[in-house]
Amino acid sequence: MSAKSRSDPLAPRKTARQERATKTVEAILEAAARILEGLGFDGYTTNAIAQRAGVSIGSLYQYFPNKDAITLALIARESGTLLDELETAAAIVDWRNALDEMVSAAVRHQMRRPRLARLLDIEEARLPSGDDVVSGAIHAIVHQLVEQVHHGDPKETAMLAADVIGMTRGMTDMAGQMQEVDIGALTARVRRAVLGYLSCYGLSGDAAVLNVSLVSGDRPG
Repeated sequence: MSAKSRSDPLAPRKTARQERATKTVEAILEAAARILEGLGFDGYTTNAIAQRAGVSIGSLYQYFPNKDAITLALIARESGTLLDELETAAAIVDWRNALDEMVSAAVRHQMRRPRLARLLDIEEARLPSGDDVVSGAIHAIVHQLVEQVHHGDPKETAMLAADVIGMTRGMTDMAGQMQEVDIGALTARVRRAVLGYLSCYGLSGDAAVLNVSLVSGDRPG
């Protein structure tokens, strides 16, 4: 056990390295996810998680000191999937295609399991996670994209990147609350909102193409 693990009450107690241990940890995390989706916070206890995962409470505590530690691990798992997709999108040369893929990835992330995503957003704001490596990496990717279309003050660029993330999350969260299931329509709306917002700050690109894309939702060529 590392010094950090001893001092941080939310750090996992040990890292799963063998296949059996990895499967146990994954079962615990998926059980936690399903309880949050089905029962919300009221039914979210370590005993319920262990029972749902099919492991003893002692086995659960071998890996996690409390339910908040499980929640943080679950946030890391879900955010890691989004980060992988954003990194793939960031490798696309054309910024418009990259933006399309980033928006699509963000919408899929929130709508894949909308109730879980909303509750984890609440917990992420509550829990003291220290340096959030994943969130920082996500912001860096979006920041890099915004830099390609906005050539203003660096502080303003950072603000725009944060706004794009917040706008996307807010729209997808609301769609989840409204039980929207048409991911394609939601993706088009988010994309129009992001493009329209960035255009107010000197978005690069052909204005005519941009206007068509904002009205139709089609990808600018």
